Amino acid sequence: MAIVEPKNKTVKELEGLHLYHGNISNCSMRVRMTLEEKKLKWVSHHIDLKKKENITDEYFGINPNGLVPTLVHDGVVHIESNDIIDYLDTAFPDPLLRPTLNEEKMLEWLKLSASLHVPGIKPYVYAKKMASKLKKSQEEEAKYKDLQKNEELKEFHSKHAGQSMFSDDDNRRSEELLSDAFSKLEKSLVGVPWIMGDQFSLADISWIPTHFVLVGCGYDFNPYPNVVRWVASVQERESYRKGILDWCEDFSKV
Repeated sequence: MAIVEPKNKTVKELEGLHLYHGNISNCSMRVRMTLEEKKLKWVSHHIDLKKKENITDEYFGINPNGLVPTLVHDGVVHIESNDIIDYLDTAFPDPLLRPTLNEEKMLEWLKLSASLHVPGIKPYVYAKKMASKLKKSQEEEAKYKDLQKNEELKEFHSKHAGQSMFSDDDNRRSEELLSDAFSKLEKSLVGVPWIMGDQFSLADISWIPTHFVLVGCGYDFNPYPNVVRWVASVQERESYRKGILDWCEDFSKV
């Protein structure tokens, strides 16, 4: 459970569920979906990533990585989206979004999703679509370097700073990781509707936003027919509409 002590003490006064999130952020999408699945009331604090609204002393004082989403529940700050949805399912267990058996397998899917984000998903999305749209000015670059203490994130963003571009090796590695992950997902969905079998779970919520943004970047899912079938089922859920489409109808148009 990723809980942090905020430097921005104003959030400690917040009551209820408050979500700092970005409309185009796949990590924010999974938290919004979880909140909608559980029919929870939550207060939206939208962070416009294209306007660099996350690169401020105020927001880094809430989330030390400057990332979205951040959940504040009764003044307690939670970061890392997969940890947040796991927390929400524990704190608000109706309806339960984890299997009563083999919970560890579900958590492994969440861990894989999280581990894939920086080396696999972000390079692909940035290289194919978002690098130019999220390009920082020199002033913004300096501000980000001053605020950001996470070395992995600093290294990632340095690869598309200024006139820099992701290398062929970065892009190749990203596509290899994505191929391996979706091949594994394809096998897991043989003969079953959901990742964990017959029950819709946090595993499905964790992975569907990745599909959404990758499709918007032109990723080809035709080699994965079981994944395509699974996506169609998830898209029928109200939480998909409210958690994803109501905020970002078409990622290809971002």
